Amino acid sequence: MSTPRQEQILREAARMFAEYGYHGVSTEDLGAAVGISGPAVYRHFASKDALLADLLIGISEELLQNGRVEVAGARSPDEALERLVDKHLEFSLTEPDLIRVQDRDLASLSPSDGRQVRRLQRSYVELWVDQLVPRLDRDQARARAHAVFGLLNSTPHLADAASHADMLKQMALAALSA
Repeated sequence: MSTPRQEQILREAARMFAEYGYHGVSTEDLGAAVGISGPAVYRHFASKDALLADLLIGISEELLQNGRVEVAGARSPDEALERLVDKHLEFSLTEPDLIRVQDRDLASLSPSDGRQVRRLQRSYVELWVDQLVPRLDRDQARARAHAVFGLLNSTPHLADAASHADMLKQMALAALSA
């Protein structure tokens, strides 16, 4: 469990990495942004690499866990898909910085951390795929799930993304059921 200071550092790191890129932010920059020295960041995280890993592994774990909860609470595959879309859209609207960091800096993770993120992401995709089978074969279902992620994860590029939430939801559901 993270401390309040670790959470503060993670939030600020997500914002700064999204704006300047992982390699464009030093621990001194990050420390200054949260009111501590650069070296003090290392009291909370073993390294800047560990901080990036915590961000990307953490959000991948959260998406997977939340997705499992949504599927378990659904009465049908269609309801599960709608709940997955709602939950992912909520993530996309509230965590645009993490989407930017994921898009730009996934390759900056260590090989083992990168494999862990990709494993978690594959499990998350398969959660969606399972709701689309047997209407579609697994390859078609996987392609639709990835297309929907692209749509929902476009929120960092939209002005006032929240005002487009209903449209994004309807488009996502239409893509999944087309």
